[in-house]
Amino acid sequence: MINSCLIVGIFLVGVCGLVLCGNLIKKVIAMNIVNSSIVILFIYLGSLSGEEAPILLEKTGPVVDPVPQALMLTAIVVGICLTALALSFVYRLFRKYGTLNIHEIEKKAREDAR
Repeated sequence: MINSCLIVGIFLVGVCGLVLCGNLIKKVIAMNIVNSSIVILFIYLGSLSGEEAPILLEKTGPVVDPVPQALMLTAIVVGICLTALALSFVYRLFRKYGTLNIHEIEKKAREDAR
């Protein structure tokens, strides 16, 4: 129970960072926190299915399902690629507008559109 509450807490910290922070770098970090909490949740839920790792066991019994762990490795790689892409967009926005504050970028973009 406490594990699930901690994972949900980490998720909420990331969501609050996405919603409340005006700095784009902080938003990218918050997005990484959300991604990490989802990965931890899937690995935790996958570990509840058994007691032993499915590595060359002689005995039969409840083993942990390895599929969620394998899927989360893919999710980690996708998260890294998403972070790199987001940071490249942030860099381009910084070079164009000279700030990382989303509100100032939005104001300058509206002025440029006029």
